Amino acid sequence: MAKESMKAREVKRARLVAKYAAKRAALKEEGDFQALARLPKNSSKVRMHNRCSETGRPKGFMRQFGVSRIVFRELASNGLIPGVKKASW
Repeated sequence: MAKESMKAREVKRARLVAKYAAKRAALKEEGDFQALARLPKNSSKVRMHNRCSETGRPKGFMRQFGVSRIVFRELASNGLIPGVKKASW
């Protein structure tokens, strides 16, 4: 389980990315890299980190499902993910 402070930091970054997305795109299109550098660093989409939607775990993230490998395994074992069959785990 991830720390609450780490989860909160990711939420804050997501808000900043959404807030400055249009402004960043316009500045990149114009080629004004000095103005782009003055924007908050956390407003860049690259600074976002994928986290499990259930536990907040940053490692073993499965992008297609939006959860970590551990949660994916639990959901698949319970039959909550359609099309996934337990093979040999």
